[in-house]
Amino acid sequence: MESVLLKRLSAGDILLSDGAMGTELQKRGLKRGECPELMNIQQPQIVQSIYRDYYTAGSDIVETNSFGGTRSRLSHYDLQDQAYRLNREAARLAKEVCPEGRFVAGSMGPTGAILEPYGELSVDEAVDQFKEQAEALAEGGVDIFFIETMITLEEMGAAIQAVKSVSDLPVAATFTFELGPTGIHTNWGVDVPSAVRFLTEQGVDILGANCGEGIDVILRTVQEMRKLTDLPILAQPNAGLPEIKNEVIVYHETPEAMREKIKELLALQINILGGCCGTSASHIKMMRELIDGKGQ
Repeated sequence: MESVLLKRLSAGDILLSDGAMGTELQKRGLKRGECPELMNIQQPQIVQSIYRDYYTAGSDIVETNSFGGTRSRLSHYDLQDQAYRLNREAARLAKEVCPEGRFVAGSMGPTGAILEPYGELSVDEAVDQFKEQAEALAEGGVDIFFIETMITLEEMGAAIQAVKSVSDLPVAATFTFELGPTGIHTNWGVDVPSAVRFLTEQGVDILGANCGEGIDVILRTVQEMRKLTDLPILAQPNAGLPEIKNEVIVYHETPEAMREKIKELLALQINILGGCCGTSASHIKMMRELIDGKGQ
């Protein structure tokens, strides 16, 4: 049975995702070096306040606080054995405050480990970690999976394989690109045509780009993608490049500073718009106005 979310995209709706999670948690007390996902069980009210803020700002889709929810990444905090619980709670907390007619996306980021043959994590081990995460997010009640901020085909493939082995829910998959002397590619050399071809072969429902060096690179990436695919495209730019001030990561692009570029992004016929690092509920409110035609 086709999901309600995919039906809306097929009908031509532009859906609005949310903004950043990490920088919002920092504003609410998360310190550098602390585990964001641990807040799902230690301070759930803070996590839910972020979810609520995005829904209130107009988000159709809000992502779970589970970006770093694989065992490999959680092992940095000695929390690997809590992986299932932390992911399930991330989804449950979001589902609890999700208004009727809106959606929860299970956020799945890189493991933080390098896969063989270049690193020590095998593809099978990566698949197992993503499978555990996906099962927990599905149990928590997500409506779609966002596999995001990937830079290699191998790890992206492991995540997609894992999700599809445990769930029939829709899958959105995004790489993080940068602009170099040879054009746009991930910092492991995956260019846009290779990414589009690979994700299409993997059978994802939605593809796109998130994070990276800011909205200009996202714009150029989406321009390339739209020429290569009819699949729905998801775009989530940062609020500029980060700067560290007083031990806190700061992003400087305000909603007004991003407005004209967001208009350009919408003109490229993207299907899901959102923000990544540094974007807040105020950025999402601006995007909502543009999608609804109120910000022209």
